[in-house]
Amino acid sequence: MGRDKRNEQRHEHFTTMVRNTMEAPAWRALSPTSQSLYVWVRLEWRGPKANNNGKIRLSVRQAAERMGVKSLNTISRAFHDLQAKGFLVVREHAVLGTQGEAKSPAFELTELPLPNAESNQGQRLYRNWREGHDFPVIRAVAHNPTGRGPKLESCRKNEDGAVSKIATFPRRPSQK
Repeated sequence: MGRDKRNEQRHEHFTTMVRNTMEAPAWRALSPTSQSLYVWVRLEWRGPKANNNGKIRLSVRQAAERMGVKSLNTISRAFHDLQAKGFLVVREHAVLGTQGEAKSPAFELTELPLPNAESNQGQRLYRNWREGHDFPVIRAVAHNPTGRGPKLESCRKNEDGAVSKIATFPRRPSQK
C-alpha cells in the first residue's frame, strides 16, 4: 500500500516579484534592507481571492525577527524608505489598545489592487517617484516628545518634614 497523498498538505508560501517593479528607478534607490523587507511585507498578502491589501500588518519587531536584523531602527528606516519611494502606504496607524494589545500599522502595497477595486492594478506610486521627490512618510506619533516624565526630580519627605533628594538627573541642554 502506498501513501495517501490526498492527506498530505503542502503549505508553501511564496510571492512573485515582477521584473518591471524591480527595474524601476524607485526600486534601485531602495537600500538592500528595504528591498528584502518589501518581500516580507508582500508575503503577508493573502492573494487575490482573500485580498487583504490595505490591511496588511507587520510590525517592526516581527520584521526584524524574520529578517534576522537586531536593530529596530534599521527596520524602521526600511519601512520609511518603502513609504518614501511609493511602495507602501499606511492605511491605519498603530494603536496600543485598551487591554495593552498593540496593533501595528496597516499597510497597502501600491503594486497590488485593493479589495473590491474596479481596476485589477494597484496605484503603483513608485512609478511616479523621482530622485529628490519622496512621498510623505507616516511616522509613529511620539506621545512624549520631550522625553521628560511628570517629575523632573524625585523627592521624599523625612520624618521631620525636611525634603531629601533621592536621585537627580542632569538636565539635557534642550530642557529648560
